[in-house]
Amino acid sequence: MKSIIVKKEWDGRRLTRFLQKALPAAGMGQIQRFLRLGRVKVDGRRADESAVLHAGQQIDLYVEDRLFDAPARENPFYSKIHPKLTILYEDEHVMLLDKRAGLICHPDEGEKIHTLLTYAQAYLYQKGEWDPQSGFVPALCNRIDRFTAGIVIVAKDADALRTMDAKIRTHEVQKYYLCAVHGHMKYPDGALRHYLLKTPEQKKVRVVHKNEPGAKEAVTYYQAVDEQNGLTLCECLLGTGRTHQIRAQFAAIGHPLLGDNQYGSAKLNERCGRANGQALCAYRLIFDFKGDAGCLSGLNGLTVQVRDVPFVREYFPGVVIPRIENPQKTRKGEER
Repeated sequence: MKSIIVKKEWDGRRLTRFLQKALPAAGMGQIQRFLRLGRVKVDGRRADESAVLHAGQQIDLYVEDRLFDAPARENPFYSKIHPKLTILYEDEHVMLLDKRAGLICHPDEGEKIHTLLTYAQAYLYQKGEWDPQSGFVPALCNRIDRFTAGIVIVAKDADALRTMDAKIRTHEVQKYYLCAVHGHMKYPDGALRHYLLKTPEQKKVRVVHKNEPGAKEAVTYYQAVDEQNGLTLCECLLGTGRTHQIRAQFAAIGHPLLGDNQYGSAKLNERCGRANGQALCAYRLIFDFKGDAGCLSGLNGLTVQVRDVPFVREYFPGVVIPRIENPQKTRKGEER
């Protein structure tokens, strides 16, 4: 056990931040476990993650002595990476990152370093917020395709990962996208309802209009925002989160995404000056928690939006983006 008196410079700071400094060999996951087990006391009382310190308080730490010493060895992998991140929001538990189009989310056989996850892990390691030996690995709570830009959520600890995963599954995190599609939309707003089929050997999904074995329902609410030069800018709100959902559904109704050669026409995309890479951006998240959110409670009610969408700037200059307020109430539109 070790006792520490809070100095003046730590007055008003979060206990979790103090513990990260006091226990440099402990990861955030370990620190949270110590708090849950009552192994951290402030003025003799059990403390929790939300505690704010005041000068003169006594902190008693019932932890192993080795955790007070900084790790002797530097991680050669994460210490040499130069993280290239656009951080839209960050707290003790999560980061919201703006992924650029062309960057993959996870390492694969062809790329281990230049990925969003590797950059995020290197950033947290170099800040001293994550120890690769701690037992927990920072993880992405959602993922988007390589050539799709937009917001990706990174969990810094196991509690955040579990809670965010649950909130996403219960649709308490609203995901808005912007996309540029070919052609004029017959209906300016509506809902696309299909079923999607995907097999392990396929690199794309197939849209079907009835529930077949293995098919999963896909629902996308959309609103046409602007139309210029044969292209329509649409804002979409996901009702479900299926692989390639927006890309496949718009292509199925005759309006493939600009730049999407997998579901659309390469020749048509070339004529529009976008030979490759779908014009799609996960540009806004709204956290609307209905029940207890635990360590993520501070996110409730928060709206986070990317600062720039290059294809909107290029193809729809000056456009003002509205928000779909009540997607369940939109007219039938292009529901098929």
